[in-house]
Amino acid sequence: MYLIVTRNFPPEIGGMQNLMWGLVRSLSKYDLVKVFADFQNNHLEFDEKVNFSIERVGGPKILRKYRKSYLINQYLKKNNNIKCIIADHWKSLELIKSNNKKICLIHSKEINHKKGSRLNLKVLDVLNKVDYVIANSQYTMNLAIDLGVINKKLIVINPGVDPVKKIEKKFIDEADKILNNKYPKLITVSRFDKRKNHEKVIMALRNLKQIYPNILYLCIGYGEEEDNLKKLVKELKLYEQVIFLNNINQDLKNALVAQSDVFVMPTIVHKKSVEGFGIAYVEAAQYGIPSIGGKDGGASDAIKHSETGIICDGNNLYEIISSIELILKDNLKKQLGIKAKEYAKNFEWDKIIQEYLKIL
Repeated sequence: MYLIVTRNFPPEIGGMQNLMWGLVRSLSKYDLVKVFADFQNNHLEFDEKVNFSIERVGGPKILRKYRKSYLINQYLKKNNNIKCIIADHWKSLELIKSNNKKICLIHSKEINHKKGSRLNLKVLDVLNKVDYVIANSQYTMNLAIDLGVINKKLIVINPGVDPVKKIEKKFIDEADKILNNKYPKLITVSRFDKRKNHEKVIMALRNLKQIYPNILYLCIGYGEEEDNLKKLVKELKLYEQVIFLNNINQDLKNALVAQSDVFVMPTIVHKKSVEGFGIAYVEAAQYGIPSIGGKDGGASDAIKHSETGIICDGNNLYEIISSIELILKDNLKKQLGIKAKEYAKNFEWDKIIQEYLKIL
C-alpha cells in the first residue's frame, strides 16, 4: 500500500490538486492507496466516486497539521504494509515519525527561502531525511541543490496530464461566441498573481492592437491581482481587447484553449514566488496551441524553445511583443502547434507514472 499525505486535493481546484489527483489515480492502478487529505466542504460526493480510501482532516488550519500528523502516525503504527509515504509538500512530512520509505514532491516556491534562514533550515531538515525528493522541473532541481538539498536524493519527474477527449460541439459553439471571430486570440489560464505576468501581456496589447486591430486576450482564472489587472485594462483603454472569465465549465475552458492561437504566460520571479513548471503550457500543447513562457522558472521543461513555443524574458516587454509577432507573422503557429501536440504526449500520466514506479 502507498500512503499519500497531501494538503492539496480535489474537489479543491488548482494545479497542485490536479497533480496529486493524477498521481494517486495512476498509482491506484498498481496497488492499494490510502490518502490523508485536508477537509473540503464538498468532499463527500467526490470521495464516494473514487476507488481508493481518502481520510479528510479538518479543524482550524493552525491545529490541523498536528491533528493530521497524529492520525497518520497512529495509522502507521497499526499498519505494517506501507511500501512508501508520498507527500505533496515538505510540511506534510514535518511531524511524521516513521522509518518507512519517504518521497517528497517539490515545486520551487515552497522551498525558495534564503539559504541559512530559519525556514531554509526547516526545509532541509525534512528533505534531507527522505529517500527521494522529486522536483517538478530541472529548474526546481537546480534551485533545491543551490539551497542545500542533497543532490543524490533529487530526481526530476514532470507533472502529468490526462489524454485529451474530444470536445463536444456545444462547447465549441459557446467558445466561438465568446471569441467572436477575433484574430489573433491570445489566452492565459492561471491564477491572477504577479509571477504569472498578465500585466506585461496586457501592456503588450497596447502595441499589438496597432498591427492586429481585431486582437483578443482571454484571461481565465481568479486571484488577488484581478482588480489591478482590470484597472490596467481600463487605464490603457483595452476594453475590447481583453476578456476576464472565471468559474467556467472545464469543457468550455478546453474549447477556448483549443480555439485560441497562442497560449501566453511569460512568467517572472516575484519576491520568492517562481513558476516551478507550468502544466498549463502542456495542456495548451495537447490541443496544438504553441506557448510563450518566461525564462525564469521551469517553463523550459514544458516548452521546447523554437520547437513547441518560445521562451522569452518576461521582464522585457519588447521580447514579449516580438515573441508574439514572431509566432504570428512568420506563420510559425501551425508548425509549432504540430510539434507541441506531439511533445505533450510525453507528459501523459501513463508515461509519467512509470518514472515514479522505478523508484517505488
